[in-house]
Amino acid sequence: MRFAETSKIYTLNKSTYINLRWIAYIGQLITIILVQFFFEFKFNYVPCILIILISILTNLYLKFKIQDNQLDSLFSTVFLTYDIFQISILFFFTGGITNPFIFLIIIPAVFSSQFLNIRSSVILVSITSILLIFLTFFYFDLPHPDVLHFHTPSYYLYSIPLAIFIGLNFLVFFGVKFGTESRIRKEAFDKMQEIMAKENELISLGGQAAAAAHSLGTPLSTILLTAKELQKEFSENIKIKNDLDLLVSQSNRCSEILKKLTLNPTIEDEFFDEEITFEDYVKEIVRSYQEISNKKFIINLDKFDKKIKSFKSQEIIYGLRNFIGNANKFSKKKIEIFLISNSKETEIVVKDDGPGFPTDLINKARLGEPYIRTSDKNHISKHGLGLGTFIGKTLLERNYAKITFKNSEFEGAIVRIRWNNNDIKKIN
Repeated sequence: MRFAETSKIYTLNKSTYINLRWIAYIGQLITIILVQFFFEFKFNYVPCILIILISILTNLYLKFKIQDNQLDSLFSTVFLTYDIFQISILFFFTGGITNPFIFLIIIPAVFSSQFLNIRSSVILVSITSILLIFLTFFYFDLPHPDVLHFHTPSYYLYSIPLAIFIGLNFLVFFGVKFGTESRIRKEAFDKMQEIMAKENELISLGGQAAAAAHSLGTPLSTILLTAKELQKEFSENIKIKNDLDLLVSQSNRCSEILKKLTLNPTIEDEFFDEEITFEDYVKEIVRSYQEISNKKFIINLDKFDKKIKSFKSQEIIYGLRNFIGNANKFSKKKIEIFLISNSKETEIVVKDDGPGFPTDLINKARLGEPYIRTSDKNHISKHGLGLGTFIGKTLLERNYAKITFKNSEFEGAIVRIRWNNNDIKKIN
C-alpha cells in the first residue's frame, strides 16, 4: 500500500494540534525573553525569535487555510517534521545537547506514534535521531552569566543523546503498539454497536408488527363478514359476485398473514419485560439453528438445578448465538450444550466435535481479541478474524459473564460461560 493511501486511515485532530503548537510557541517566546532580558544571559536570540515568528505563521496558515478538521497522516508528517527542525534550530543557538530542555525534541515523534501510521513514526524518529547527533557536535554555547563557563566531560555529553534516543524509541514503540490496539478495538466496538442497533431495530419492527396484527384483526373480520353477506345478497349478479369473491379471498389472505405474526412466540406485547431463564435462551437459539442446520443439537439439563430468571437481554441472546453459531459452523456432526447451576454459580458450556481452537491463539490467550488470524496453515482458511468471538465475549462480559476457552482432550472446542447467581438478577 502506498504512503498516500495508507495515510488516509490515520488522522490527527487539527484543533488539538494547533492548540498544542500555540502552547509550545508561547513557552518558547517566554523562555527567550526571560533568559535574554530578565536573567541577562547574552546569546544570539534574533534567529530564535525569527524562527518562532515563522512558526506562528505556519500555525495561522494551518488554522485558516486548511479546511479539513482531520489532518491525514501524510500532511501531519510534513508539519511534525517542520516542528522537529524548528525546535532543533532553537537548540542549535542555545546550547545544543547541553540544553536542559533537549528532551522536548522527541515530542513530535511520540505524538505521531499515537495518531499516525508506523511509516510516519519511523520517518520522524529517524529525523529526530539525526538531529540529535548533529546537536551533540555542533551548537552555540548554552546561555550563561559571564562569570560561569559550563563544561561537561565528553562521556557525559555523549550519554545525553544516547539516553534520549533510547527513551524516544521506547516511547514511540509503545505509542504505536497501544495506538494500534486502541484503533482496532474501537473499530470492533463500532461494528458491535452497529450490529446491536440492527438487532434492536428488528425487535422494534417485530413488536410493531405484532401490535398491528392485534389491532387489525377486528376491522379485518368486519370487512370479511360484510363481504360474505354481500356475496349472498348479490349471488345472481355475476359482475358484482366476482368482485366480492376477490375481496373475500384477499381478506382471507390478510387474515393468514396476521395469524402468522400473532403465532410467533418471540413477539409478545410484554417482550422487553419478559423474565426468562438461560434454558429459554438456549432453546430459542437452538431452535433457530435447527431450522437451517442438519447437525445434531443436544441440550443437557441434568445438572441445571437452580433456574434463575432475569429480564430478557438481546445482548445475551446475540452473545450466546455467536458461540452456538461457531460451534454449528465448525462441528462435524453434533453440538452439545450443558446447562449447570448450583446455589452460587450458573454455567453454559458449548462443546462441538470439530477441529478445536487454533493452538497458537489459545496458547497465547488471544482468543476474544478482534482482528487476529491464526498462523496455522491447516486452519487459516477456515477461521476468520475473531470479530464474532470478540463481539460475543464482549456482550456477555457486559452482562456479568466470565468466558473461558479450551480444546477438548479428544476433539472439538469448549466455551465455558459462567455467571454468579447474584449477578444474573442484575441483568436488564
